Amino acid sequence: MRLTIVGCSGSLAGPGSPASCYLVQAQDGGRTWNLVLDLGSGALGALQRHIDLTAIDAVVLTHLHADHCLDLCGLYVAQKYNPSATERTRIPVYGPAGTGERMARAYDMTWPEGMHHEFDFRELVDRQGVQIGPFAVTPHSVRHPAEAYGVRVEADGEVLAYTGDTDTCDGLNTLFHNATLALTDSAFVDGRDHTPGIHLSGSRAAQAAVDAGGVRRLMLTHIPPWNDRAICRAQAAAVWPGEVELAEADAVYEL
Repeated sequence: MRLTIVGCSGSLAGPGSPASCYLVQAQDGGRTWNLVLDLGSGALGALQRHIDLTAIDAVVLTHLHADHCLDLCGLYVAQKYNPSATERTRIPVYGPAGTGERMARAYDMTWPEGMHHEFDFRELVDRQGVQIGPFAVTPHSVRHPAEAYGVRVEADGEVLAYTGDTDTCDGLNTLFHNATLALTDSAFVDGRDHTPGIHLSGSRAAQAAVDAGGVRRLMLTHIPPWNDRAICRAQAAAVWPGEVELAEADAVYEL
């Protein structure tokens, strides 16, 4: 399984990265399967550096804040109007309840027709897994002001656990347990950000990974442009016993 960091800037696109978007790839049936986790503001352009948009097999939206979903509007345009697309198939889009209606409203479209000719909208349900080609994908409800999920992706005997946006919660235990890589929100800074129920800090992300047990790698992501990434890493390193990795836009990791 391969992970490409398409966008890792927290809360909005930053000067060096789009907002949240991650491409997960695996081989099966003689071809490469392409799963997109989140499609935040600014991500669609960067995604095209890595794959043709017609090669997307499915999109999973962890929640419906703009920095995680808004570029689905651009993908809709590509699906509907790209003249080079000789065969148009609906892309499955998994998300919270009402995703199809919300995205249609974002594009100022009339519901119920909306984007349903371009996308096959499917609802995420806590702990109910789905199979997407070689990927076993299981959503885990997490703690955020909107309906939000962390996503556990399993393929080739490896596990990617991606938090989306969350504060500390019980759902992280099963999301992270025995994960090859915990890709975790680290938007808050200890001693500065005190509002509960929104984001993890580096130390809380690391503690969640330690508590879950069996996590092999910890990678911080969703760091806003105003944060000092070194501080986020240092706060995690005070808790995590191994190397603390920082997500880098356009970086590719083999799991």
